[in-house]
Amino acid sequence: MFPLNRPRRLRQNPQLRRMVRETILTPNDLIYPLFAVPGNSVAQEVKSMPGVYQLSVDKIVEEAKEVYDLGIPAIILFGIPEIKDIEATGAWHDHGIVQQAATAVKKAVPDLVVIADTCLCEYTSHGHCGYLEVGDLTGRVLNDPTLELLKKTAVSQANAGADIIAPSGMMDGFVQAIREGLDEWGFEHIPILSYAAKYASAYYGPFRDAADSSPQFGDRRTYQMDPGNAREALKEVDLDISEGADMLMVKPALSYMDIIWRVKEMTDLPVAAYNVSGEYAMVKAAALNGWIDEKKVTLETLTSFKRAGADLILTYHAKDAVRWLAED
Repeated sequence: MFPLNRPRRLRQNPQLRRMVRETILTPNDLIYPLFAVPGNSVAQEVKSMPGVYQLSVDKIVEEAKEVYDLGIPAIILFGIPEIKDIEATGAWHDHGIVQQAATAVKKAVPDLVVIADTCLCEYTSHGHCGYLEVGDLTGRVLNDPTLELLKKTAVSQANAGADIIAPSGMMDGFVQAIREGLDEWGFEHIPILSYAAKYASAYYGPFRDAADSSPQFGDRRTYQMDPGNAREALKEVDLDISEGADMLMVKPALSYMDIIWRVKEMTDLPVAAYNVSGEYAMVKAAALNGWIDEKKVTLETLTSFKRAGADLILTYHAKDAVRWLAED
């Protein structure tokens, strides 16, 4: 009564395991987020995200060179402006901090792909992702007027050298508005990576330290998705595809691998997953306490995102992950 089928035959040594491995993580799968701030020679570590820094443009360029030398193909830029206002001027101004960083990086490392996060929460004085009614303290963003701000922001970022526009505000119709704006200004060749299914998640906490983007009142649940909804994510994705999205993102990643899988099953477009700040911080905190093996947990997690269907992974672990992959 011995078993006829013995799957363990193909697990008995590293060479065999590599030969039959179904999902392989590579540097080409990774995108590294960077946070640009005004000033010179600024490298301020984010307290809740060990190893992640707010960087001035000169330091962003240094980091971009290192990222490119490691073989990571792309970065995504977030900005913290010197002044915030209700018009989110720092998001769309030609001399905005992301615009400055994009131009500097493309000049220094022209073959590195620069993605611009196209949102307004870092730039508004109230911390919400668009216009609010005067006196409104609920955080209910006015959708259609905000589309005009997003359109201006995307065009400005493309004009500064961004290779990909990544709108993340979850406004209805934002992909169509941005596509129209880009095309009108001669940027038909610039692709849109839409945050198509972005959930109102507690996992974003440390990011708000990094990007100084906490809402001053209310929350973002009137525009970001309810964590209990899956079918709605597919509706959002379908709408973004119909509006002209070239790539799609699911955010967060760790608790939403079922959504990544469903999105990948419904479309042939590239699917990205954002391994967000809270997911990163949990791994870092546990590793610093000696409770987990950071390398093994990180590579297992990133591989799991890819196994779930992610073609691209935005992650603060990117540099470490590439170095660890080179060791194996």
